[in-house]
Amino acid sequence: MDTGKWHAQLVRGQWFSHLPPDFQRSLLGAARLRVLTAGQFLFKRGDPPCGLYAVLEGAVRISAVSAQGKEAVLSLVETPHWFGEICLFDNLPRTHDALATGACTLLQIPQAAILKILEQQPVFWRDMALLMSHKLRLSLINIEQISLMPASKRLAHRLLMIAQGYGEIEQARRVLQLPQEDLAAMLGLSRQTINSLLKALEQQGTIGLSYGAIEILDLAGLRLAAGL
Repeated sequence: MDTGKWHAQLVRGQWFSHLPPDFQRSLLGAARLRVLTAGQFLFKRGDPPCGLYAVLEGAVRISAVSAQGKEAVLSLVETPHWFGEICLFDNLPRTHDALATGACTLLQIPQAAILKILEQQPVFWRDMALLMSHKLRLSLINIEQISLMPASKRLAHRLLMIAQGYGEIEQARRVLQLPQEDLAAMLGLSRQTINSLLKALEQQGTIGLSYGAIEILDLAGLRLAAGL
């Protein structure tokens, strides 16, 4: 495994780039490569803890399905995003499903391996807490938006979050590989409502629409649509 190549890729992310060099080396030294095909589950809700993951190529959809079969998509994670840290703190089963939306390559640091690293260097627990607290902050923002924001602003804000890698990358992505069905499931809106709102943004010249993808044409305009 080419750890140098993966380090150069992951260091573009905010969390990993701010880790102590010793922790970076320890994580990559304990990592194993995982390759998934489109539609393959990485783990499912209720599965036992299996460690920490980083997306290297492709994207993983984090979601939950109700007993009635309705799916709620929490996020779509791409490189250089890290996830799976909750189970390190409570050692409880997985809370959501993680599924590859297409061909996907990840790094996995197995549960036992990362717990051993943290046992040897307890100071690194703070870095794990920062990873989890960042996601908690985003979750609270999403809850607030559901309560206070109209659907149009929620949509624009979510597109911005995805483009910016949920705060992990500095240079926003221009093209989002994001089916409208997934976007609807993220926001708890109907496919028809999402389509109508996206069409409005397209008519304003803010975005461009193609099959399974959304291109951001006017980032400032999208920020304005989000009320930022």
